[in-house]
Amino acid sequence: MRILFLSHYFPPEVNAPAVRTFEHCREWVKAGHDVHVITCVPSHPAGVVFRGYRSRWYQREEHEGIVVHRVWTWLAANKGILKRTLNFVSFVPSAVWRAMALGSFDVIVGTSPQFFCAVAAWIAASAKGTPWIFELRDLWPESIAAVGAKRRYMPMGLLEWLELHLYRRACAVTCLSQSFVRNLAGRGIAPSKLSYVPNGVQTTFWAAGSRTRGRSALGIDERSFVVSYVGTVGMAHDLGTVLEVAKRLRHERSDVRFVIVGDGAERQMLSDRAAAEGLSNVTFTGLVPRERIPDYLAASDISLVTLKRSDLFKTVLPSKMFEAMAAARPVVLAVEGEAKQVLDRAAAGLAVAPGDPKAMADAVIRLAGDHELCHIMGLAGRQFVDREFSRAVWADRYLDVLEQASRNRSAAPVPQPDASPMA
Repeated sequence: MRILFLSHYFPPEVNAPAVRTFEHCREWVKAGHDVHVITCVPSHPAGVVFRGYRSRWYQREEHEGIVVHRVWTWLAANKGILKRTLNFVSFVPSAVWRAMALGSFDVIVGTSPQFFCAVAAWIAASAKGTPWIFELRDLWPESIAAVGAKRRYMPMGLLEWLELHLYRRACAVTCLSQSFVRNLAGRGIAPSKLSYVPNGVQTTFWAAGSRTRGRSALGIDERSFVVSYVGTVGMAHDLGTVLEVAKRLRHERSDVRFVIVGDGAERQMLSDRAAAEGLSNVTFTGLVPRERIPDYLAASDISLVTLKRSDLFKTVLPSKMFEAMAAARPVVLAVEGEAKQVLDRAAAGLAVAPGDPKAMADAVIRLAGDHELCHIMGLAGRQFVDREFSRAVWADRYLDVLEQASRNRSAAPVPQPDASPMA
């Protein structure tokens, strides 16, 4: 097959959408398919073009057999509303223009976030008469309210209508969690077009980290018990609670060190707050190249996975949880819903209520005092993801969805009627 994938993010960016897109596409190339990705010039999260790239209309490259087409977008940091919206929306004409220039494809995929990638995929597929897949990684625009970014001027009714319109027009929707499948089915999307394709991990990559290299990079010796958060430092991730935990433990457990690995909209604010409160037990690394992240996980004794308390976040499965498991790190999870159910099934860590610094501190203290339990939970997590969340296995199942869409191109689903956006 000839596959076109639209993603706002792609390596050398290191966030979850970039990694997921790259690893799936790489597996499809290995299976003998011709895979093209339309994406942006790498600039996430600071809005600054990565070294070796330039902001220009078009540039072409290859990554492990994947043909990558980088198009112009308005550059913006991963914070604020207006500039980020311009960044997202500007991708649509650039991506559609490039898709039209690349000839015919058997199937087109658009991933969300960001949501307008799916809009671009729909427009390009409609113009080409090509079946398209909506990869649903985020229930948007619901997530706008969940992270506190909703503004009075936002046309939420219109955005929700557009969201449902895209689900109905796609040949298939791949969902990262079972909760997403249930959500869409409950909103009238035909269950026959919904497929569960969760995040997976390449265990060998995450298990290959060096504890010595990681601790050396952090300047932390073996006497310290390291609690890390690895990922985007954004509005959704509730890292203010982690600082509260650090404040509680800085005297009670002076051996416990907190490391926040990554960058995002709230890193500078959190770093300033930690400095103002004298939290010398907290380290911020800033953005770290992906190939070094396994070392930071290996240097850790516990991995934190946190999100703000929200009904929406009960539906998600954070990729960082699986990465920590693959690295055999026990997880302290402050996310309710499906993620907690998976962690409990894996027996790979402790779950606490989101936004509860006392409960998180108690979990950290319990694990810091029981190294054998840490070891048992870490091994259980690695075995669990090996068994149930292998990236290669799920990429193969995803390919089945694409092949089915391609086979059915002459018998595409009958469009479902859209409710009026003004209803």
